[in-house]
Amino acid sequence: MERGVKALKALVVGRLQQVKLQSGLSYNQIAEKTGLTNVYVAQLLRRQAQLKPHTAPRLRSALPQLSEDLVEEMMKPPMRSYDHDLIQEPTVYRLNEAVMHFGESIKEIINEEFGDGIMSAIDFYCSVDKVKGVDGKDRVVVTFDGKYLPHTEQRSEDMVSRISKEK
Repeated sequence: MERGVKALKALVVGRLQQVKLQSGLSYNQIAEKTGLTNVYVAQLLRRQAQLKPHTAPRLRSALPQLSEDLVEEMMKPPMRSYDHDLIQEPTVYRLNEAVMHFGESIKEIINEEFGDGIMSAIDFYCSVDKVKGVDGKDRVVVTFDGKYLPHTEQRSEDMVSRISKEK
């Protein structure tokens, strides 16, 4: 990502995080007030998701300190990216480790249950919840809820761009 774009994004994210801090609300509380998932609220406030026009009034109601220029910035398509050093953060590292460790088995179960395909990361919901384990200790529940996308057989007769070239 270009240095200027990265710097602008960091500035906007800093301002958004300041609004959240000033509100005194948690991601869960903002999610409850807006009808969004807690992770999606975090995505919005980190400029990893685009604020939709119909959601803007609910977010402004939950976060009245949100300025008009920030709302306008949040409504632009974001530069979805991550800092390559983020993998060194222990929570992110452990999440990555868990996906790598369980990934092959998850893939096999998806294929067994659905066929040859993948879970979408576009038509995708994610939430983080806190529950008590059977031993009474706190547990983290991360839910990935993605649309199933089958791999397609690539038949030339179905290729729209090729069909339109022939006409």
